[in-house]
Amino acid sequence: MAERRVVVLYGSQTGTAQDVAERVGREAKRRHFKTRVLSLDSYAIGELVNEPLVIFVCATTGQGDEPDNMKKFWRFLLRRNLPNDSLSELQFAVVGLGDSSYQKFNFIAKKLYRRLLQLGGQSIQPVGLADDQHDLGADAVIDPWLATLWEKVLSTYPLPLGLDIINSNICPPSRYEVQLLELDKGLDNPPTDHGINGIETPPSQSAPFQARLISNQRLTSTDHFQDVRLVKLDTSRSQISYIPGDVVMIQPHNSTESVNEFISHFSLNADQKIILRQTDPDAPLPLPCLVPQPCTIRHLVTHLLDINSVPRRYFFELLSHFAEDELQREKFQEFASAEGQQDLFSYCNRPRRTTLEVFQDFPTISSRIPLCYLLDLIPVIQPRAFSIASSLKTHPNEIHVLLAVVRYKTKLVKPREGLCSNWLARMHPNKEDIHIPIWVKSGTITFPKDGDHTPVIMVGPGTGVAPFRSYLQHRAAQDIGSNVLFFGCRNSEKDYLCHSEWCPLVAHGLLKVFTAFSRDQEDKIYVQDLMEGNSALLWEMMDSQKACFFIAGNAKQMPKDVTEALKNIIKMRGNLNETETEDYLKDMERSRRFQVETWS
Repeated sequence: MAERRVVVLYGSQTGTAQDVAERVGREAKRRHFKTRVLSLDSYAIGELVNEPLVIFVCATTGQGDEPDNMKKFWRFLLRRNLPNDSLSELQFAVVGLGDSSYQKFNFIAKKLYRRLLQLGGQSIQPVGLADDQHDLGADAVIDPWLATLWEKVLSTYPLPLGLDIINSNICPPSRYEVQLLELDKGLDNPPTDHGINGIETPPSQSAPFQARLISNQRLTSTDHFQDVRLVKLDTSRSQISYIPGDVVMIQPHNSTESVNEFISHFSLNADQKIILRQTDPDAPLPLPCLVPQPCTIRHLVTHLLDINSVPRRYFFELLSHFAEDELQREKFQEFASAEGQQDLFSYCNRPRRTTLEVFQDFPTISSRIPLCYLLDLIPVIQPRAFSIASSLKTHPNEIHVLLAVVRYKTKLVKPREGLCSNWLARMHPNKEDIHIPIWVKSGTITFPKDGDHTPVIMVGPGTGVAPFRSYLQHRAAQDIGSNVLFFGCRNSEKDYLCHSEWCPLVAHGLLKVFTAFSRDQEDKIYVQDLMEGNSALLWEMMDSQKACFFIAGNAKQMPKDVTEALKNIIKMRGNLNETETEDYLKDMERSRRFQVETWS
């Protein structure tokens, strides 16, 4: 009989693909497979030729980019010198997580699937392409895809004699065991500070730099509906280096208020010290590096548990095991089922009900949940990425972030708040103990290099202007002009970000700015309208001067509208037909003269 083992490999940027991979791993174990779940870059790629069965779960980020935790694997797999039969013994399946509002929907999953076939791999079934835009989210594709997958897998790897699929009503063992320590006067180990400790390696997620908050300035008027901040961080002695287009990763914490609510709800001792140990050496999650050993309950809840996230399906599947009330147990099982996704969406996703609020809705269950299972129920707080809005040439020991504070109402009484943006917005720079864990990684936009005088056209409404602020500072320091910026917002007096900074650049002939204030007149005006009104200038810059064209901002509708306006300009000014226009834009994209960076 064929060896019954499976490896589940994931490429995940925000944790969603990892969540799916862990689900696949649990289902494999219920079918008695020896199972490992790993990120692609933590897997020894040389072992791939010896694996009988691998299931890949891959997200696509940015504009068709691979997640950070699969970059090394991706580079190796794309090497041209790999033999075409190198994976001929491998059976595989690929499911992708994407968002159809992006131009390169599920690009990485599609490309991975094709590459594995090129190397001789044998596909079990067609690639699954989950879409976050679906009413039921990615599960609308993942559920039927997995059902078909397990049918095909079990036809090749049947269950051993005498064994059945483990019933989902049986509670799985916890991934961690928690050891309670005697209360003492010892303190938590402080997070590593690269500057203070003199560490010379660049900061990373496993060892972030604790940046001091320099300033936290509101840029929008106080009567404007949206609070946008310019946050400045001190990176002195950090070994941090960056270029325009890079992003800063920020690891947020839960608020003191929500931490106190959580600890009170579970009747926990905030000062109780614990040690965490993994119970399964093949568990997908290593002990998180942000939690010292030992640590207090308060530190664990503050820094690790994402108690304000909207719970996913597995949360309710696991929660059902601790429900004594039959009706409650059935409701949780329904939420965890494919058939119950509409009800789950109405209860959790639409009103953005948090994990903490779900616990508060069912207080009798909370008392029955062992401490160790809280780490299975509640995901780890994920870092947030922000385009860097400053240049090292202008601010050599600083990183600036343009931050829109996320706060909105749903049918729930309490307003919904974005974890990271509100955590930062509440910080005051005059407090010496305020430090923000950060590290830097490459972004999806690549600007012309130092000293390159290539003309640049930038379209960045709202906080989309952040990477362009960085690049304009960078170019101004080198006295390089030929920069055109299209900026859009609602009102010239309320949310015209960085207005005072553009004036001297315009005065020195380094910048042309076109502004669209959509609500300052009866007819709404957007950046794409200004582009079409300046089509002669844009065509001259793109066609004769070979300018680069960049778009940055919210992913909803703006990038599509701006791209359509650009196509119209190319078609009209270049006197081209539809096919020639598409080819022209594709040529710009291939040469990196047309780039888009968007976020949801």
